[in-house]
Amino acid sequence: MRIIVQKAIDASVTVDSQVIGHIEHGFVLLVGFTQTDTQADLTYLANKVANLRIYPDTLGKMNVSIKAAGGAILSISQFTVYGDATEGNRPSFTAAAPGEIANRLFDCFNDILRHDYGLSVQTGQFGAHMLVNFTNDGPVTILLESKKKTL
Repeated sequence: MRIIVQKAIDASVTVDSQVIGHIEHGFVLLVGFTQTDTQADLTYLANKVANLRIYPDTLGKMNVSIKAAGGAILSISQFTVYGDATEGNRPSFTAAAPGEIANRLFDCFNDILRHDYGLSVQTGQFGAHMLVNFTNDGPVTILLESKKKTL
């Protein structure tokens, strides 16, 4: 499982000219799944996202979590984070989980953020062509990967 976390001051996702998700400040998550991801990967990265301290404290240091900062999450399923262009110029997406599996994992991941951590989570529409608009704050962009840690 791989997540690109971007701290944003405003974010929205549009499908067919309709805004289907919007946050005023928080994280934009670009979430991708691989074929071997398990519940342990979801739990591990949900915990990382919920407790990631990238908001400034009173001294201006990155030391405050999204919940403590009162932020929300715009979570977007993004199989292209598993794109591999090592060979040639056309990326291969063979490492990405098939749609049916990824959709189930995506829903479960967002449910963990909502129910276990009390976070407000908006999402895009799985499998749709989406327009994601946001203003990156900082800019701050963090890459999280579940396979980098022994679960």
